[in-house]
Amino acid sequence: MNVIIRLIDVAKKYNTSYGELPVLEGVNLAIPRGSFIAIKGRSGSGKTTLLNVIGLLDSPTKGEIFVDDTSIGGLSEDDKIALRRSKFGYIFQSFALLPTYSAYENIEIALRIQNYDIRKIRERANQCLKAVGLSTRCDSRPDELSGGQKQRVAIARALAGKPEIILADEPTGELDSETTRKILRLLKRIASDHDITLILATHDPIVDEFADQIFKIENRRIIPAS
Repeated sequence: MNVIIRLIDVAKKYNTSYGELPVLEGVNLAIPRGSFIAIKGRSGSGKTTLLNVIGLLDSPTKGEIFVDDTSIGGLSEDDKIALRRSKFGYIFQSFALLPTYSAYENIEIALRIQNYDIRKIRERANQCLKAVGLSTRCDSRPDELSGGQKQRVAIARALAGKPEIILADEPTGELDSETTRKILRLLKRIASDHDITLILATHDPIVDEFADQIFKIENRRIIPAS
């Protein structure tokens, strides 16, 4: 099995005014390259924390994380930033689009932040909008788009930097069931077409129809779903 992400005995605690708050304990996980993985659990179970740790947005309190056999623990902060930009794309539940920017501009600015070749930004942004079926809405602002269209822009933005891994945090949480299936079908197709590993945190049962493998978080630990 070609593993792209490996977690070994990962734990995460937060310091609060009430003392230490354990969120994850003894998490061991091997994610095959090109797979569609769903991580499920009730609200507050640690799904978002796990995604943040996997995506180098947060550091584990204990344990090791490997991305393509590279141990994250030994990297400097600058190296982590470079790895995030080269390997990961992110999709958020609330879309996180800039409200005064068009669909095209939301993708363009993400590419500029990633120091994408300035001569190729327009071409790449338009490619991504086409991939999600929004070429005709490139000039539309978020308030002119439906929920499903906003999420498509968010997917295009995540895809823009040509990531190997896309992390999606409750990407269908604000969508109805019909739109949810369309978005999940789109994500699965894009992941397959571009050989992207998709890791999705959710409590939505519809995801079960699309994921290659499902895990759940219970009592701060991750286990295969029955």
